[in-house]
Amino acid sequence: MTLIQPPMMVNGGIHPARTMRMMIRDLSRGAQGVTEYNDLKVTPLTTPGAGVQIADGSGVVRGAAWGQGSYTQYNVGSATVNIAPTGATGRTDMVVLRVLDPEYEGSRDPAKDDIGYFYVVSNVSSTATQPPAGMTAIPLARITMGPNTATITSAMITDLRGIANPRRDRQIYTASPTGDQNWGGNPKGTLVSWPTAARWNIAVPVWAVRARIVFTVAAVQVLTGSVYGQAAFKLGTVQGQSISFDTGAFTSGDRSQRVNLISADTVSVPASLRGTTQLLQAMVAMNISAAGTLQADVATTAIADVEFEEGVF
Repeated sequence: MTLIQPPMMVNGGIHPARTMRMMIRDLSRGAQGVTEYNDLKVTPLTTPGAGVQIADGSGVVRGAAWGQGSYTQYNVGSATVNIAPTGATGRTDMVVLRVLDPEYEGSRDPAKDDIGYFYVVSNVSSTATQPPAGMTAIPLARITMGPNTATITSAMITDLRGIANPRRDRQIYTASPTGDQNWGGNPKGTLVSWPTAARWNIAVPVWAVRARIVFTVAAVQVLTGSVYGQAAFKLGTVQGQSISFDTGAFTSGDRSQRVNLISADTVSVPASLRGTTQLLQAMVAMNISAAGTLQADVATTAIADVEFEEGVF
């Protein structure tokens, strides 16, 4: 029998430590990294010197060996990590959160020694993003120092943190005009907000670094002429990629001619938008000066599919 016994949780059973670690691994879906966007961030010392400080936070560290499971580690308060000065040549170091479990490696005593700790991997590649193979650790930052350097500044620190399981928040917004909302064009190439029904005030999560947005204004009616233009969306001050649309030739008296305006993009969420409420709206523009009129009416539906994604910053 190769199954680890007893399974979690059996009353009266004696559970080996790795049973709990495997439960952590399962609950974290085998992922590792920091827990939230601001966890364990590496910054210079308050008074810059030969070291860095690591902020509050927690992380999940997956064991390097199969069946080892995963560890959780918490940092409360600011931790200081020393960085050795360089000599005549520069050097790149990596700051990691490491676990040295004597069940698998090393000889530390959990009763008196630190099993989880911040560790500096010295002299790594200038492009390294992961700890050395076989090390149970998650990367936090890369420190790139020139010759004869003893003071660590922000410019030397490259953030390597990844979130074990980034949060995502997806919402779908819909609306339909209660009356006719016409658009007869505008100066060539100038995007304007239209139709007025296609706009919502939405909450931007404080942890969001990206937004994936699909914006559709469906069944827009062609009233007169032909319209060759652009459609896009705008979230606060951030505009998504515009797409071109062409209604084609308009047949006088044909009230059934309708087009769909669809735009989609993945945009970065600037710090100024995080944790605020922002206007999301549909935008249109003319590409040529040809006359034409579009109408959003009770048969038109505006749909915005918005997903925010968490990242470190």
